[in-house]
Amino acid sequence: MKKLKILSDAAKYDVSCSSSGVERRNRGEGRLGNSRSFGICHTWSSDGRCISLLKILMTNRCVYDCVYCVNKATNDVERASFMPEEVAKLTIEFYRRNYIEGLFLSSAIEKSSNQTMENIHKILLLLRKKYHFNGYIHVKAIPGADKELIEQCGYLADRMSVNIELPTKESLGKLAPQKKHSSIIAPMKEIRNRLLLSQDEKKALVHYKRFVPAGQSTQMIIGATEDTDYKILTCAEYLYNKYNMKRVYYSAYVPVNSHSTLPSIQTTPPLLREHRLYQADWLLRFYNFTSEDIFIGGSQSISTKFDPKMNWALNNLHLFPIEINQAPLELLIRIPGVGHTSARRIIKERKVAFLNYEALCKTGCVIKRAKYFVTCKGKYYGENMDIDFIKRKYLNEQKYEQLSFFG
Repeated sequence: MKKLKILSDAAKYDVSCSSSGVERRNRGEGRLGNSRSFGICHTWSSDGRCISLLKILMTNRCVYDCVYCVNKATNDVERASFMPEEVAKLTIEFYRRNYIEGLFLSSAIEKSSNQTMENIHKILLLLRKKYHFNGYIHVKAIPGADKELIEQCGYLADRMSVNIELPTKESLGKLAPQKKHSSIIAPMKEIRNRLLLSQDEKKALVHYKRFVPAGQSTQMIIGATEDTDYKILTCAEYLYNKYNMKRVYYSAYVPVNSHSTLPSIQTTPPLLREHRLYQADWLLRFYNFTSEDIFIGGSQSISTKFDPKMNWALNNLHLFPIEINQAPLELLIRIPGVGHTSARRIIKERKVAFLNYEALCKTGCVIKRAKYFVTCKGKYYGENMDIDFIKRKYLNEQKYEQLSFFG
C-alpha cells in the first residue's frame, strides 16, 4: 500500500492515458474483463487532473536527471519499485473489486532502458497469460530499449506511448541533456512500422497478430520552455502525418522544481493555453485544418480570447457568409458553431427542403456563433458583418456567472 501511494502519486503528471479505439472481447471460461472503447474509470487528483484509478509507475527510481521532472535522480523524494508480480496482482484484485477497468503503466528508467522494458513485458505476460486478463492495458515504450522488446510488448498491450516531452531538439537538450531525440523517435518508428505490417496482413486475409490495436500516443509539456504554440502544433502535425499517431496530449507544466532554466516555482500552470492547444489539435485531426490555417499572418501563438476555429473565421471573414443550403460538407464544418453531426444533419435535411433559420436552429449547431457566418435562403441573421461587432458579441456571450442555489 505504501508503494501504491508513492507510485500512483508519481504518475499523475503523465496525461497521455486513454483507452479509445480498441475492443478486446472476452472469449472462453476463466478469463477476466473486456476492453471496450469507453475505457478506464477515472478519478480526480488534488490539483484537478483527471487520473485513472490504477495509473501507476512501475518505479520512480530514475537514472536520468531531467530538469522538469519530479522523479529526477537528484530530487530528494521517496522512492519505490514494484515487482512484476505485484503490479499484476494489484491490477487483478482492483478489477475484481470493480475499482478499475484497465491499467495505465508507465515507469522511470531504474537501471537501463532494456531492464525497464523487460519488467514491463513480464507484467504484460503475467496479466495476459497467467491471469487471462482481457481488460485494457496501456504501457510506455521506453526510449533506448531493443526493438524486439517493444515488439513483444506491442502484441500484448492495447496501446503504447512514447513521450516526446518537448517539441524541439534544442528544448530537449536544454532540460533533458541525457535524452536523445533519436532514441525517442526510434520506438515511435518501430511501433508505426509494426502497425502498418499488421494492417497489411489483415487486408491480405493472412494469419496476423493484433499489434497495439488502439495505436500509439505521446505527450508534450506546455510552458516549461519558451517553445511557441506554433512549434508545438507543427510538431504534433508532423507526428500525426509521419508516425500515424493516434493522439498527442498536451500537459500544462506544473512547477515542481526550482532551476534557472525553468519558470518560477510560483508560476501558474498555463491551463487555458493547454485547452486552446487541444482545440487546435481537434481541428487538425477531424476538420482538415493545417497548422498554417490556425496560425494566421505569421502569428506564433493561439488566441486565448477566441477558440481556434472562431479565430480562423474572423481572420478569413472574406470567405463568409456561407449559404447553408449550398455549401459542401468540407465548408460547412469550417463554420464556427457547426460540427460534423450538425453539418451532416444540414445536408440530410436540405435534400428534402431548403433550410430556413428556424430549421437551422434545430440541427444542433451553436446558432449564437453560426448566425454571423451563414445565410439561410439568402438571408443574413447576424445583424452586422463587421469584425469588431462580431468580436464584441462573441466575448459578451462568453461571460459566465456562477449560479446560486437560491438565485
